[in-house]
Formats: sequence, structure tokens, C-alpha cells
Amino acid sequence: MGNKFLVIQQKMIGDVLNSTLICEHLKIHFPYATIHYVIYEHTLPVVEGNPFIDKIILFKKEYKKSKSKFYKFLKEFKQEEYTAVIDVYCKTESNLISYFSKAKTKISYEKWYSKFIYTDLFTYSKSTDTELGLAVENRLLLLKPLIDKLKEENLAPKIFLREEELIKAKDLLIKSGIDLSEPILMIGIKGSSDDKTYPLKYLAELINEITNLKSINILLNYTPDQKSSVQELLSYCSENSKNCIHEDIFCNSLRDFLALLKQCNGYFGNEGGASNMSKALGVPNFAIFSPWISKEAWFTYHSDPKNWAVHLKDFKPELINNKSKKEKKENVISLYKEFTSDLFKDKVISYMESQIF
Repeated sequence: MGNKFLVIQQKMIGDVLNSTLICEHLKIHFPYATIHYVIYEHTLPVVEGNPFIDKIILFKKEYKKSKSKFYKFLKEFKQEEYTAVIDVYCKTESNLISYFSKAKTKISYEKWYSKFIYTDLFTYSKSTDTELGLAVENRLLLLKPLIDKLKEENLAPKIFLREEELIKAKDLLIKSGIDLSEPILMIGIKGSSDDKTYPLKYLAELINEITNLKSINILLNYTPDQKSSVQELLSYCSENSKNCIHEDIFCNSLRDFLALLKQCNGYFGNEGGASNMSKALGVPNFAIFSPWISKEAWFTYHSDPKNWAVHLKDFKPELINNKSKKEKKENVISLYKEFTSDLFKDKVISYMESQIF
């Protein structure tokens, strides 16, 4: 029997994407191994079709609500002969999955409440010397008990789309009257929460700068319940910008959105799932970080000329330095007010001129 590995990463899209690198490195070093990957249901679209994952195991919402269903789910891991478990999530749910697994090697991060479960534990690094970013570097740490030296150290996460999905996305643009000879920019108007969302007025000011440069098509990334935010954004936009924005082009599924994003010349907007997805699709992206989110951790692959990002710390470090994450999060509204569009307007223009036009 060959090696069989279980990788556990129940979290947001960016986390799930970054942890696919663990699966890819395992496949490179153990080409005949079987890789199982535990994720939340809503993140499935970004790992569908990934050739480095043999089985995707979905952690369903019902497991949080029903102890009996969760226990039945846990028992399934006893049936598998895993060589090793890599628990990237390291919370109660994944601790229990690891515990129920019969693997001799169990790898995770050092937490006081769960260290008795694991054979190999690591602490998060807080400084980085590579272009990977801490979010990636800290994941690759977990491979050390299995791999002495990575054969390909600078791998980046990838999303795999089917040809028919790409054709469908292109057809949507053509049917919507988009001139494909002009650049298409996807704008992420909302972060995953309000405290990760750049003020819409400031965002509109930057959109106005972009549309003043050259003719461009702008698509908006939003969910149906964020329609009011779309209208608010448009209220701050110039007439020229409004004419460039196609707010009615909307995708009902994440896979459809990914295929649409792949048609775009670039992504611009809030750091988060969409910016991480654009990186994984090889689409140039410009991410605006929330003041309380670590740029050191999440500005991954920053030496790639396609990847751009700004943080309040870049311009007004005195407002950020020596403040705890909790303090920054509690004061995020006032910090965002200081993060005015004029601080990085020139950088946005440079991004557009070098990457999009």
C-alpha cells in the first residue's frame, strides 16, 4: 500500500487555496501517494479539478449542529490507513479528526489545548525572508517531518477551470455587449466583512481616476445581498465611471465567477478571497488591505510584478505600529478614514498603466 495523506484546512477561501500547496508538494515528493483534503463546503469551487488532490472531504454545516452526525463523520477517518495527518486548521473540529485518525504521524501547530494529539508541532513564524508571505511559509513548515527539502520552493496556489466554463464566461461577456478589445477590470467592492472593506467613497474616487486614463470595462464582484453597496458606490462615481461599469453582469456560482475573473485583465479592490483567487488564476491583482490585517502574512508572492498591494502601514506607520491586532480591529473605522485614496492614487495609476492597459 502506498502513502496516504490527510490535509485538514477548514476556513476561508484564501486559507484553502494556500493549503493546496501542501497537497501539491506531497504529490511532487510522493507521486504515487493518495491525498485527501478536508475543507468547508463553500470553499469547494476553488479546489475542484485540482490534480494534486485525490479526494475532497467536505465538512458540512450539519456537523456543527448535530453531534451524532459529527461523530459518524469522525468515525469514517478510523477506516482510513493514513500515513500522516497535517492539520493546518488546528481548531476543535480538526483536532478531533486528527485524534480519530490512526496515522502514526500527526502534524500541526503548537496549541496548549491540543498538543497531546500530535507527534510533530510547530510555532508560527512572525518574520519572513522570502517572497512567499507568512501565510504560505507557515503552512510549508508543516511539511518538514515528511520532506527534508522542497524540490520546488516557490510554488504558488492554482485554480483549475474547465474549457467549457471559460467558453461560457466569454459568451456571457459577448452577450452583455462587452467590447473584448478593451481591457476588463474586476473590482472587489466588499471585503469578507465590514471591517475588511475599504470605504466606498474612497474606492469610487480611485475608480474615477482609472476611468479617466483610458477606455475600460469594469465588472463588480458582489453578492446579491450587497446590492445596496453597489448603489452607494455608483452614487460616488463620475458619469464617465458609471458608463464603464457593468453592474448587471453577475454570476450565480463561484465557479462561474472564477471563469469570469479569468477573462479579466486584472483585479482591483479589497484584499481577501477574490484577490487570492485572482493570484491563483494568474490574473494581475491590486489588493487594498484592511488596517487590522497583516500584510506580512497575506501579501503573498510579492516579487511577482502582477501582484500589488497597499496597507495603511505603508503610508502612516505611526497609526499602526505598536498597536495590537485587537486595538487595530476595534479602531478600524477611524483607521480607514485615515487611509484616503490620495495616499496611493499614483500607485493605482502605475498598476493600471503597467499591468492592464
